[in-house]
Amino acid sequence: MTKFLSSDANPDGHRLEDILRAIRKNILARCEKIVDDTRPEAEQVVANNMQILAMLTDAIHLAEDSTQILTKAFGPSGEKPRIGS
Repeated sequence: MTKFLSSDANPDGHRLEDILRAIRKNILARCEKIVDDTRPEAEQVVANNMQILAMLTDAIHLAEDSTQILTKAFGPSGEKPRIGS
């Protein structure tokens, strides 16, 4: 059973792309607080976060693609799983 993602056991869960967007937004908010800090540690954290943000954006695109594939092939998500058991 999933805690966060939508499933037949958790119909009120979220789509993966929505969760990833929320995480991305949170990271951006944290970056705003340290972007002007020129200490090496802060600079490295910002650089790391920039890489993570790029990866999250790629993951969002992949999740959206999967949602579109499933919707096109099986219709909108409903009470029963569109694929799998």
